[in-house]
Amino acid sequence: MHAAATSTPERQAFYDRLAPNNLAPLWEVLGALITREPQSPCIPAFWRYGDVRPQLMEAGRLITAREAERRVLILENPGMPGKSCITHTLYAGLQLILPGEVAPAHRHSQSALRFVIEGNGAFTAVDGERTLMRPGDFIITPSWTWHDHGNETEEPMVWLDGLDIPLVGFLDASFAEPGNAEQQMETKPVGDSLARYGMGLMPVDWKPATPTSPVFNYPYDRSREALETLKRADDWDPCHGLKLRYVNPATGGSPMPTIQPFMQLLPAGFRTESYRSTDATIYVAVEGSGTSRIGDASFHWQPHDVFVVPSWCPVRHEAGPESVLFSFSDRPVQQALGLWREDRQARAA
Repeated sequence: MHAAATSTPERQAFYDRLAPNNLAPLWEVLGALITREPQSPCIPAFWRYGDVRPQLMEAGRLITAREAERRVLILENPGMPGKSCITHTLYAGLQLILPGEVAPAHRHSQSALRFVIEGNGAFTAVDGERTLMRPGDFIITPSWTWHDHGNETEEPMVWLDGLDIPLVGFLDASFAEPGNAEQQMETKPVGDSLARYGMGLMPVDWKPATPTSPVFNYPYDRSREALETLKRADDWDPCHGLKLRYVNPATGGSPMPTIQPFMQLLPAGFRTESYRSTDATIYVAVEGSGTSRIGDASFHWQPHDVFVVPSWCPVRHEAGPESVLFSFSDRPVQQALGLWREDRQARAA
């Protein structure tokens, strides 16, 4: 971009006369509006689950799931304090449901994912179908679908929420509605959507009504089995190890129109090459341990830890033992708009 125009008293007086008419000179701000590279306020950040969990359990003692509607501790990016977001376009938080509790039914414009961190056997219900939640499961709550959560087990249930709240808010497209009852009436058996749409089969006359996947629970045991089988080919991407994207079985595209989730395997001792892309990405460590170098920051992670890689920030992962990472980003939006870029030869982090 051109150098900034020189300021003079005459020019400043002109600018002052523009302001009351809701006008402003583009040449004074052009360099900040159209930057040479992404310049996000999002910064590398890390949340150690061992530190967060006691605070989450304290929240469980202080407020009920019914009172809170959703008992969640927001993972707020330190570069954007008070904005309730983890990246410019995405929100993330850790949700707790204690034994015997119900998070009441509601629906909203925002699309949501759940990635199960702790506990086994609580449920989430979407439009009349329950699914049981197990560690490592990736679960979708599509936009404007009724959903509630409940825990009929004897242990706490914790999962990571990921939503497109900032993106929907930026578009001024947010709607929400409370349910008439705490829990929905079950209209489908558990596992119906996976059996109906997720086995390489589809009902013969079914046509998708929305861009969201008709499968709303992607069980971890199936994801892990896929990684285990594919690693035998010993075909490791230098930037990602073995990285798979979850898909909508009806289209082959992202399971969610605004959020793309991924699962990747890093073999023991594997060190990725430096990589960057325009989609800021949230990671959750699932198995193993390792270190991620993000720009000038370095984070050592273990299972359940969460960290974020800002847009266009070089990242390099190094595994200790064999490790698995779940991640998600706003890549589908960027790709739909023709904006997504990657750099596989990024300046070494």
